[in-house]
Amino acid sequence: MGGILVDRFGKPVAFREGVAAARKITVQVAISSVARQDGHGFSLALLGTLADQLQLLAALGYDLQLVMSGDKAAADKATHAVQNLLKLKEPVVVVASEHTPEEGALATAAAAGFGSKLLVYLSATPGVEAAEGRIARVYQPAPAPAGTSAAPQPPIVAAAWSAASAADGCPVVLAAVSEPDVLLKLAAGQDVGTLFDPAAAEAAGGSKAAAAASSARDMAVRARAASRKLQAMSSQERSAALLRVADALLAAQDDILKANALDVAEATGRISDSLLQRLVLKPAKISQLAEGIRAIAAQEEPLGKLLRKVEVAEGLILDKVTVPIGVLLVIFEARPDALPQIASLALRSGNGLLLKGGKEATHSNAALHRVIVDAIGPDLGPDLIALVTSREEIENLLALDDVVDLVIPRGSNALVSHIKRNTRIPVLGHADGICHVYVDEAADLDTALRILLDAKTDYPAACNAVEKVLLHRSWVDKGGLQAIQEALQKAGVTVHVGDSLKESLPDLPSAPSARHEYSALAVTLELVDSMESAIDHIHKYGSAHTDCIVTNDGARAEAFLRGVDSACVFHNASTRFADGFRFGLGAEVGISTSRIHARGPVGVEGLLTTKWVLRGDGHIVAKDTGVQFTHRPLTGNAAGGGGGSAAEAAGQGEAQEGRRRQGGGGGPRCVVM
Repeated sequence: MGGILVDRFGKPVAFREGVAAARKITVQVAISSVARQDGHGFSLALLGTLADQLQLLAALGYDLQLVMSGDKAAADKATHAVQNLLKLKEPVVVVASEHTPEEGALATAAAAGFGSKLLVYLSATPGVEAAEGRIARVYQPAPAPAGTSAAPQPPIVAAAWSAASAADGCPVVLAAVSEPDVLLKLAAGQDVGTLFDPAAAEAAGGSKAAAAASSARDMAVRARAASRKLQAMSSQERSAALLRVADALLAAQDDILKANALDVAEATGRISDSLLQRLVLKPAKISQLAEGIRAIAAQEEPLGKLLRKVEVAEGLILDKVTVPIGVLLVIFEARPDALPQIASLALRSGNGLLLKGGKEATHSNAALHRVIVDAIGPDLGPDLIALVTSREEIENLLALDDVVDLVIPRGSNALVSHIKRNTRIPVLGHADGICHVYVDEAADLDTALRILLDAKTDYPAACNAVEKVLLHRSWVDKGGLQAIQEALQKAGVTVHVGDSLKESLPDLPSAPSARHEYSALAVTLELVDSMESAIDHIHKYGSAHTDCIVTNDGARAEAFLRGVDSACVFHNASTRFADGFRFGLGAEVGISTSRIHARGPVGVEGLLTTKWVLRGDGHIVAKDTGVQFTHRPLTGNAAGGGGGSAAEAAGQGEAQEGRRRQGGGGGPRCVVM
């Protein structure tokens, strides 16, 4: 049962309310769970994180009791260590401490004496194991078959249920002491470990929220495990899987189009024309998708790519290499063609993927997902690329900041804003596509008309369609304003006017606002006095998506390209080129206007992060006296014009590295992904 049981930032679903509401808590720690693996002493890292969590909760007003259970001498040492750590923190807090001799027995007496409203038992075990090795989030005793007695439970499980069921008892949670921020998550109402509480078990029985939460967490955990399997595959194996996906899409074209026709029929009259345009699939689109996927398969290997190689000290070599981000949650509206694009990028980049499409594309998404998963193969596909089908699962996934690494929303401003407000997970995306074309006084009018018509009419619903035309004021007297207005209207575009044209063109409708995205055959016309005014206007009212200057003045064009702070800035080219396929990325997971690691159309590179790999030969820091730092760039450093895979770079300069080494020989030059 279970999963993350909060709807936003710690607001618990019914059967976790008792846990989140508890302000008087007994924390019992099995002494063996904080012992070092070599059996000598304790893990200072675990005791330190435990002390950090206790100090923070106590500072927030929680009344805490720490109980160490097990060997008394060892328990006393561990308790003393935690108390000493607490004394070093600000503000200094008081945490009562007790000892109980039986490590595997609950400290119910100590909790009762303290008046606890929650007993948390931390050990090496993350909870009660349920089906398929998963952890039961809410414990429910299995009913005994008729005429038989219930199967015996492990002593700690039986004791936890007994303690929680007693008239004067309190809820019990069994969790792992090594779970990051375990106490903080529990206090926030998040789903950690196994909860023992009869009322919670009753609330969870048959609960939609429990089922959705369980499904959400399970999907995310399986996606992470699958992504690690994918990373272990060779580049050729991942490319072959992509080619199978491309072939499968073409082979299943009739079934995909039939499913899409059902969606279109059901959505017609119920959604806006712009959304309906995005919903429709055609044979040409499926062919283009297959072409893009093949292009992704043909790209150079993105994982393990060497970005930097430095000799930190003699014989101590540091590499910076590319790795996948991890698990991606992508939420998109009315764009079924986004599903195979995103899935293919995730497959090439080694990421696990959770996909949630709009309900208007239910049939199309299901058909596309089935084709892709089957092409990847049953051992990997279903877990690697999961299709989320309910809103409840989305709310739960947004709370899974421990297993989901990045959220990418593709859709309306309302969707993106909602996602950003309701998750702690980093969000990559854009909320608006307010794209501008500035027609400079040195522009060629025919060129401007050709670009404007394409930017608006090629696909009006796209986020890279132009929404506002900024016209240099000199074009009023030269007839350019009238020519542009008439050309747009002849193409079926409704022309709105901004503040600068309301008086001179009173018959045209006013723009709804200075910052408006039509996503339809409509556009705003506005006059500006100079290129500098155009840049200021773009920065004030644009969305940093895609902006263009039309001019024959090269110096002015370069000034515009330097001066406009948008993800994509063009000279004499339609804004519709702002697209992953057209940029040669094969496909895109979306267009980012964020100022984080990826900006503009996000392809494979935007789904990667980095890690540092250090190879030494017994080097130590010794307060920075153990080595003489050289920080010397080596052959293969991408910044110096090298590049290539980490394995290739590791081979380069092997001889010179060997000469620097004083004995030892070193190990194999490989990067463990």
